[in-house]
Amino acid sequence: MTESDPASPTPVRQLASPLRRGVFVLPNLITSAALFSGFYSIICCFRGDFLWAGIAILIANVFDALDGRIARLTRATTRFGIEYDSLSDVIAFGVAPGILVYRWALEPWGTWGWLAASLYVTCGALRLARFNVQFDNAEKRHFIGLPTPAAAEVIASTVLLYNRFGGEGETHKHLILLLVTYALAGLMVSNVRYPSFKESDLYRRRPFSFLVAAIVVLKLIIAEPQVMLFAGFWLYAASGPVRSLVVRLKRVRSLRRRHRTASLSSPDRPPPAADPAGDPDTAPVSGSSALR
Repeated sequence: MTESDPASPTPVRQLASPLRRGVFVLPNLITSAALFSGFYSIICCFRGDFLWAGIAILIANVFDALDGRIARLTRATTRFGIEYDSLSDVIAFGVAPGILVYRWALEPWGTWGWLAASLYVTCGALRLARFNVQFDNAEKRHFIGLPTPAAAEVIASTVLLYNRFGGEGETHKHLILLLVTYALAGLMVSNVRYPSFKESDLYRRRPFSFLVAAIVVLKLIIAEPQVMLFAGFWLYAASGPVRSLVVRLKRVRSLRRRHRTASLSSPDRPPPAADPAGDPDTAPVSGSSALR
């Protein structure tokens, strides 16, 4: 077949890969550091060193917060970085805390234990996949569902608090830890909104009281890091359902008030008035007759 033959296949024009232009090194290096920290947490779980496993997850969260912030400040946000960050989050905030909570607290539960841990990992991956799909149209001020780093920090801070008050090694068969794992899995794939803090610019002017409060919080974290981290992450995880409940109650009250206002403004109608044209007693008085 010749080139002019219409039956000959037309050459397909290959699109240039975006990676040919290169990648931004600094934010992706920080993402790699978060991935390494998550993998080290898994290694610590195999060794039975649950304290350092929780610390490694906390360190991974620090790197995860830095890579996004640096990418936005340097205008280095790319699709490759978003996908790589999600894959790193699956390891650091999905697999690592799932193995940690299973080895530390859920193993005595047998089948229910590994089902809870696997459900946690699955919901974390689903949460990240949904975030990537909705990234371009997502609201910047809120997250839809509990973020995977926050869910991982709830588990890690619980381990740290357990060691702070003298606990060592594995826990006993506590029902609360099993229920918490299932609850975290459900919150990650829920439609509950959580604040993202992406637009909280600390380099701008703030009230003087804000600086004083920040110093006090910093002092408390230095004095009791395990207690403060545990309280902070648990309050954040609980803030979403509490806020949704408050908003729903306000809507119910608003609907009730509107219903009451509508019922008061439209009572039973009085009987219709007589026609002025047919009743001479109620006929309107003209101007000339009024002067008589």
